[in-house]
Amino acid sequence: MTKQEFLTRLREGLSLLPQNEREERLNFYGEMIDDRMEEGLSESDAVAAVGQIDEIIAQIRAEFPFQAPAPEPAAPKREWKTWEMVLLLAGSPIWLSLIIAAVAVVFAFYVVLWSAVVALWAVFGALVGCAFGLATAGTVCLVFGKPLAGTALLGAGMVCAGVSILLCFGCDAATKGVALLTKISVKGMVRCLSGKGKGK
Repeated sequence: MTKQEFLTRLREGLSLLPQNEREERLNFYGEMIDDRMEEGLSESDAVAAVGQIDEIIAQIRAEFPFQAPAPEPAAPKREWKTWEMVLLLAGSPIWLSLIIAAVAVVFAFYVVLWSAVVALWAVFGALVGCAFGLATAGTVCLVFGKPLAGTALLGAGMVCAGVSILLCFGCDAATKGVALLTKISVKGMVRCLSGKGKGK
């Protein structure tokens, strides 16, 4: 093993020590190898004369046991000052009114969205009811010998049934879209109020 290899392994083995202690040990063993080489030993023999690297590392670690850094104390909670509390209370008629107004606007927005969805499903229900009623009336007319009126009523019933089927897909898509929009916006508002969105 060369001197450089010895010192590299020693540095890696003492990586948990404070830097000044680590450098002091590296200098010590580096000078010891140099002294052996000045006495006439080859580099590998001088390194071997110093001792086994693993034993040296274990011995030094025993002298300087590694201690994990203590966890940082939690920052103390900020206490409200008197003037801040007075200012907060004095301004409450303004900021409280603004908060109520904002909540009312958001609530009205969602009411309008879901009202549109409910109206679409109501139209769907009405078309289904019309289709069923017209089909029943057309069947009755055919039974009582009024083929022209019965056929017209059955045709109108089929048209209502077809439109209701198409509207069903639209109602389903609108419901899923509004539900997704509501979920995303509510999560965003919660994130903003909890402060998790800051600093990103």
